[in-house]
Amino acid sequence: VQLQASGGGLVQAGGSLRLSCAASGRTVSSYAMGWFRQAPGKEREFVAAIRWSGDSTSYADSVKGRFTISRDNAKNTVYLQMNSLKPEDTAVYYCAGRKYGYSWYPSEYDYWGQGTLVTVSS
Repeated sequence: VQLQASGGGLVQAGGSLRLSCAASGRTVSSYAMGWFRQAPGKEREFVAAIRWSGDSTSYADSVKGRFTISRDNAKNTVYLQMNSLKPEDTAVYYCAGRKYGYSWYPSEYDYWGQGTLVTVSS
């Protein structure tokens, strides 16, 4: 499975961005998918995850109510809608996939995209 993240960019605080993660090589309709982020000098952290069917999601407390993860299995794509962005959301965002249920731990994911940079200015 190859994952390609896109949609990052520079946005002012309070703005919105939508990240996309397109999968190729194999359908990910049976995979749980997650978004993680890594700021300079910090460890990679969990942002959001979604069950293969899309009927269950999980969010980090820091983004709950502002970010929404979704998926379109027909397009083999996962999305992260980010609203009310804050400077502390600045990071490289990665999408990841794993079989079975989603996880909050990066080490439990089998496939990773290359990352897309999100910069939020104050």
